[in-house]
Amino acid sequence: MQEELNEFERLEVWELVPRPDKVMVITLKWIYKVKLDELRGILKNKARLVARGYRQEEGIDFEESFAPVARLEAIRIFLAYAAHKSMVFYQMDVKTAFLNGNLREEVYVSQPDEFVDPDNPNHVYKLKKALYGLKQAPRAWYDMLSSFLLSQDFSKGSVDPTLFIRRNDNDLLLVQIYVDDIIFVASTLELCDLFANLMCSKFKMLMMGKISFFLGLQISQNPRGIFINQSKYALESLKKYGFESCDPMDTPMMGKSKLYEDREGKAVDPSHYHGMIGTLLYLIASRPDLQFAICMCARILLLL
Repeated sequence: MQEELNEFERLEVWELVPRPDKVMVITLKWIYKVKLDELRGILKNKARLVARGYRQEEGIDFEESFAPVARLEAIRIFLAYAAHKSMVFYQMDVKTAFLNGNLREEVYVSQPDEFVDPDNPNHVYKLKKALYGLKQAPRAWYDMLSSFLLSQDFSKGSVDPTLFIRRNDNDLLLVQIYVDDIIFVASTLELCDLFANLMCSKFKMLMMGKISFFLGLQISQNPRGIFINQSKYALESLKKYGFESCDPMDTPMMGKSKLYEDREGKAVDPSHYHGMIGTLLYLIASRPDLQFAICMCARILLLL
């Protein structure tokens, strides 16, 4: 928790001020999370201070909240192109990314629990930077990162605004961003090192080396190409919905199945079924052959 607040001070996220009249003060809360690697090993324990942004009102507390993120199809194309060019993928993560985004609006938040200033217990914090939980935080972070990359001779993709390209004579550097997760490739190792040093000079980064796990995709690289699979995601999904003991089938699916009823003939919970379909749809990233069967199952949503 103290480490998180130290980042607030380093980035000059806020300033303590007397509570102004007739303004909404957004309360804060601590979120605790255990960060795991692709093998479910513990990487670290995290405590993050977030704002209760659901109390914000559009037009008063924020104007614009949309921030583009890379589509899964775009990431697959990115991987395929780089593999075709025999480029090596690298991955990095921006620590406390949202705290770098500048706020356009005037936002006040309460002092966090257990860290109230004893000399000014009734004061509040006026935000200079975005805070996790605020509606406009993703937009503020994207604007900051995008502006920085464009100032460093990158160009933004005309179709995909999360793709950034930089050309040095005959050399090429490609960067794909997904909020605070960044993957990049270059035609030379020197260009990769240049980009890594560039990002470290501006933001606090976690360098993760060659890519192995990204957005639920397990990725392996070798001289023959790049291979993606979602075996870990698939096994976790089976466990989540209680299908670990099911047997695989190699015959075509039945044309008419009462999927809106469970094994006991009871009507299925619509929200539960929606979640199952969404989980299955994400598997199409590595198994496009599943699309027909999943879409057939999705048709039942109209009956729920």
